[in-house]
Amino acid sequence: MKITVLCVGKIKEDFYRKAIEEYQKRLGRYCTLSVTEVSDEKTPDSASVAMERQIKEKEGARLLKLMKEDMYVIALAIDGRMPDSVGLSRSIEQLWLTGKPHIAFVIGGSLGLKRADETLSFSKMTFPHQLMRVILLEQLYRSYRIMRNEPYHK
Repeated sequence: MKITVLCVGKIKEDFYRKAIEEYQKRLGRYCTLSVTEVSDEKTPDSASVAMERQIKEKEGARLLKLMKEDMYVIALAIDGRMPDSVGLSRSIEQLWLTGKPHIAFVIGGSLGLKRADETLSFSKMTFPHQLMRVILLEQLYRSYRIMRNEPYHK
């Protein structure tokens, strides 16, 4: 299975980068993983709601350009479906079994995103995009461990 993570912005903090690298390494046993970043727009502190929407639409358009026809697109959104870890694992396995071997998870740019097969939420809370990458990769790793009945801490 191929997993693509499409995200807005670069990771600047070394501790996030190290965590992401660790989960990328671990996931290498289970899937082909790629992480693709698009540049983020600078948002002034005094940005109006209309300006913020326009910025997110630009970022969403950049993400949309990277989406391939064969991708099953899951956008991370606060109002998305909220499965537990076993449920996420079963969903990923079911996509693979039903002929959708390429899943793209999208972090950021949700207002400008014109294509998503489903939305997924990890919490009602809001997380920074950098931290969400770590959380997503950890949950993907956990999902593959669950699929294979391999032990993983709870």
